[in-house]
Amino acid sequence: MTVFSFKQAQQLESIADFLRYGISCANHAALYYGHGSDNAWDDMLALVLGTLSLPSDVHAALLQARLTSDEKILLSKQLEKRIVMRIPVPYLLKQAHFCGLSFYIDERALIPRSPFAELIEQQFEPWVVADNVTRVLDLCTGSACIAIACCYAFPDAAVDAIDLSKDALAVAEINRAQHAVSEQLTLIESDCFDALEAQQYDIIVSNPPYVNHDEMQTLPKEYQHEPVLALEAEENGLAIVEKILNTAHDYLTDQGVLIVEVGNSDEALIKKYPDVPFTWLEFERGGEGVFLLTKAQLSQFRNKNA
Repeated sequence: MTVFSFKQAQQLESIADFLRYGISCANHAALYYGHGSDNAWDDMLALVLGTLSLPSDVHAALLQARLTSDEKILLSKQLEKRIVMRIPVPYLLKQAHFCGLSFYIDERALIPRSPFAELIEQQFEPWVVADNVTRVLDLCTGSACIAIACCYAFPDAAVDAIDLSKDALAVAEINRAQHAVSEQLTLIESDCFDALEAQQYDIIVSNPPYVNHDEMQTLPKEYQHEPVLALEAEENGLAIVEKILNTAHDYLTDQGVLIVEVGNSDEALIKKYPDVPFTWLEFERGGEGVFLLTKAQLSQFRNKNA
């Protein structure tokens, strides 16, 4: 049994020592992994190497290198934050990866982890013709990782990214500048479509808040460091999703598609709208709870629920 001790951690000598100690403590503490890794080894490797500004593919011999006193203190503090306070590694490193890209991240925005990455890498084919995509909208953009990844996937398309949170948009602005997409990407403060001018998009994507209140109480402690506004939604987790369903039709081109991640709220959505022909997408790298609807299908939905 290895319980984390700041005093013991400072007595460690090498990178390998910190890795071994961190993994042992992480296993004892039963940490949750869902923010970029799914096991203690990858989690601690990312934390220790990232804190020391070392690459993930560092030569194994370097792991035996002795650390300076300042490095030991810094790593000990990082381990304490991860193991005792249960802060996810991306927040500790101020960095997350999505679609093979690096993004700045802090507690003002949700940590990127959406299966949308796989769709973006495929340019959303076969659901759209990539060469015909001229406008993309990302609703509830958060850090703007999905929007910026779309900028890379469709370099000739204009991309708009919307969020209600000023704090999240501040993080998005850092990433927009970091990836030099200011001319292509427009950030908009809005409650879904409310402040958006009348225009149409070939693709509308959204990873909105969809966790209901009861489920929020059961989430691992790691999620408590993320903004509640980005996670929780009223009406059994469907409030924002329904707002999108009721309005997206007006903002899609005739061949446009709406793709929304609803996670574990998929069953509640199907139960409430059993007649809506949701296409539930499958992912080779894992992930579920993402539906697709065409403009024609959204038109039928609006007419039935008018």
